[in-house]
Amino acid sequence: VRSTTAIGANIVSMAAAGVHLAERIFDSVTDQRILFIGAGEMIELCAAHFCAEQPRQVTVANRTVERGLELSNRFGGNAIRLDQLPEYLPEHDIVVSCTASPLPIIGLGMVERAIKARRHRPIFIVDLAVPRDVEQEVGELDDVFLYTVDDLAQIVESGVESRQAAVVEAEGIIGHRVHEFLGWLQARDTVPVIRALRDAAERSRQMEVERALKLLARGEAAEDVIRQLSLRLSNKLLHAPSSTLNSADGSERAFLQAGAERLFHLHDAPVQHIKRRRQQGR
Repeated sequence: VRSTTAIGANIVSMAAAGVHLAERIFDSVTDQRILFIGAGEMIELCAAHFCAEQPRQVTVANRTVERGLELSNRFGGNAIRLDQLPEYLPEHDIVVSCTASPLPIIGLGMVERAIKARRHRPIFIVDLAVPRDVEQEVGELDDVFLYTVDDLAQIVESGVESRQAAVVEAEGIIGHRVHEFLGWLQARDTVPVIRALRDAAERSRQMEVERALKLLARGEAAEDVIRQLSLRLSNKLLHAPSSTLNSADGSERAFLQAGAERLFHLHDAPVQHIKRRRQQGR
């Protein structure tokens, strides 16, 4: 289902949306240095998504270094204090921030100095905090790609709608496959019956062929032997179904009769019989 629908291709979380945007700016997250600001649940989720791409370096900046170390150690990174941001910001290509600070912790001047130190290499910033961790003016800088929680929410909403459409498509595919599978199972149920039917017919055929060969060896006329062979074989093959139909009554007879007509394709037999009688009467 995943290979034939877009059910696994749509973005349905903020963290996944952040990775998606980063991959549009950089060739690969793997070659980038990532700075996470904060150590709460949202940053933890984002770190899991970004670090799944195996970035070159991971740094966690937090108010308490102990909590920052706890998170960074899980992803093979290091931790710094928030007051060290001006020093470490230029070293990172991707910044993901989500703190509970009432005021921005990354100002326009700090980012301008970081861009200059980076010799205008682009920097991608995701601000998931409410209120914002990054001053709005930062997004106006030429070499900065700033996305807020509202930007990512739009991507997630679009992804959810696309996934819902893909779910409908997937349900149709699954329903079709289930129908095919049930048909296959039912067909397998008939295999033993078909095999037994063919075995019985083969035994009758062999017996009549052996009898015919003996008659030919005695000098019987070949034409008579062949006629007897065909007559005896047809009688043997039709004896059991004919006897069963004759002995049945009521609804069972109607059921067996309908089954016989379908099995032996007898629907047109009466019409053909009438046509033959009319032709013979001319």
